[in-house]
Amino acid sequence: MRETGLRELKKRRTFDAVSAIAIGMFLEQGFDRVSVSDIAAAAEISKPTLFRYFPSKEDLVLHRIADHAGEPARVVAARAPGQSPVDALHRRFLDGLSSRDPVTGLNDVPEVLAFHDLVFSTPSLATRVHDYQVRDEESLAAALPAADPLTARLAAAQILAVQRVLARENWRRLSAGESADALYPAAVRAADAAFGQLRGGIDQV
Repeated sequence: MRETGLRELKKRRTFDAVSAIAIGMFLEQGFDRVSVSDIAAAAEISKPTLFRYFPSKEDLVLHRIADHAGEPARVVAARAPGQSPVDALHRRFLDGLSSRDPVTGLNDVPEVLAFHDLVFSTPSLATRVHDYQVRDEESLAAALPAADPLTARLAAAQILAVQRVLARENWRRLSAGESADALYPAAVRAADAAFGQLRGGIDQV
């Protein structure tokens, strides 16, 4: 049992180390200018070993985003008795703002900002992120207690669009030079207004 635990720990350390090396190289040289062979050489492992950890070059970067896959659906499933799905997701977003969760866009650590720019300026990475978003939409729709599947899909799309727009606006303002701490009060107000709009409907626009 202990041997299995040590083996898993070693695998996790290798996984994290290879990913960190790859992301550092991508940030320095650009995603398309770094090959898998370059990364394997820098990590001192073979290409077949690298592919055992990461099925594709994109996975070297996007596992950080994949770790959050399905989170909206999990938040809805774990909500308190009597709490609506929108209230649960609103609360989760506010908690994320408070903790400076990069998912909310409110994180001004230079490495996090650089990672964001890498992902969304690289077409193959941005496409994969879109795929994750589609799957999140599907899993959230399945978790919503809607009257019919179409209503659930429409609600899930609206909820996740609100979160994406809020996060994008936070990233935009941080990239323009604002600090996360200074932006925090405005980000909370924007989140409250956006989730309020979800509850009240589009007619209030």
